[in-house]
Amino acid sequence: MAIVPFSGFNQWYNPVFLNIGKLALRLWKKRTCNFLKISSQRGSEETVEGLLKSEESPADPLDRASLESNRSTTLRIRDKESMLIKKIRKSLEDIENGDYGICEDCGEDISIERFKARPVTSFCIRCKTKRESL
Repeated sequence: MAIVPFSGFNQWYNPVFLNIGKLALRLWKKRTCNFLKISSQRGSEETVEGLLKSEESPADPLDRASLESNRSTTLRIRDKESMLIKKIRKSLEDIENGDYGICEDCGEDISIERFKARPVTSFCIRCKTKRESL
């Protein structure tokens, strides 16, 4: 027998949905952490600290620009991955607290389709669209 969410009922209280959400978030977190760990094991020059403190400064302006571009891209990727891990942790906490699947702005249920697209979302599509248009 399928459990069908109805108005005023958080569809994520269904244990099947919660377990699927937890599993997906934990897997995503593990892969993200592994990516950061693997990339940081490549050497100290690839760590954030190493990238910021690097004394390397090629004489050729094009080489210097290329190096700076690579550093900037690497730092941006690492920053995004770190923010993603924080969002995953928050989503896992929300599951434990019973707040997962509830929009932080309007308090309405966030659709399952929205979670399929973005499992760490805290906003329903209507509120997120409104925030992005500001």
